[in-house]
Amino acid sequence: MTKPPFDFAAPDHPLAPATLYNVGGPARMALFPRDDEETARAYAWMAGQEGAKLILGGGSNVLIADAGFPGVVLFTTELKRFDDLGGGRYAVGSGIELDVLVRDTMLANNYAGVGALTGIPGSVGGAIYMNAGTVNGSTCEMMASVDVLGAAGQRCIPMEESLYGYRRQGFCGKGDVILGGVFAFAPSEEDQKAVYDHYIDRRRRTQPQGKCCGSVFKNPENEHAGRLIEACGLKGARRGGARISPKHANFIMNESGATSEDIRWLITHAKAAVREKFNIVLEEEVRIIG
Repeated sequence: MTKPPFDFAAPDHPLAPATLYNVGGPARMALFPRDDEETARAYAWMAGQEGAKLILGGGSNVLIADAGFPGVVLFTTELKRFDDLGGGRYAVGSGIELDVLVRDTMLANNYAGVGALTGIPGSVGGAIYMNAGTVNGSTCEMMASVDVLGAAGQRCIPMEESLYGYRRQGFCGKGDVILGGVFAFAPSEEDQKAVYDHYIDRRRRTQPQGKCCGSVFKNPENEHAGRLIEACGLKGARRGGARISPKHANFIMNESGATSEDIRWLITHAKAAVREKFNIVLEEEVRIIG
């Protein structure tokens, strides 16, 4: 690997503190571009290097291997662009925290849709990539366009319903970078602060707090992953410092110095148990890296 020709690179960078699970080893090289131009430079340099490559945002929905990542990680956390375009439209960089967008923009202007994004951790870029949301809606539904950097250069993609679905999207590949996008909000007649408070309180009552990625598995059609795992008697199951939450079985917690392997073992165990009992194959919502 050659030395990066810019000043926003960090060799042997620890990845555990960059994830909500707080587990995993270091990256051989980490890049932290601060705007679209630097991201293009970083992307071009990274493309010319041999070995593994990874794009990472706020680390809210990833599980990094204990050995770390043997290649280059490009972080989008410093892409903090925010422009009020008028008419409820905002150009938002990938590095802005999703909850900041909800509180400082949606609540401040009483825009509709707060219930869809309340309480979801991580960055705007990660939320776009995963089409994060709740039963009330999802990220991509609120967007007019998304800016993506790939091998063919930067492109602005008008958002259409055909481009996304439940916890997925079809406009950004694993090797592409989501730079940000334009959100299009509409005023609401309902008090969105009350909606926000309701869902924050509900999450605190029904979901565990601590080191975790949120929901580990996607919900199967007409089912709930947590109910299936609980029905297999796995609430509270432990492996090392990791535990399937006694409060909600679709959460695996790093309770006391868990390793990535501890968490992965519980993921595999829960999948096998649900498949044996219900003949349903759970699909991970968490991205397992390495």
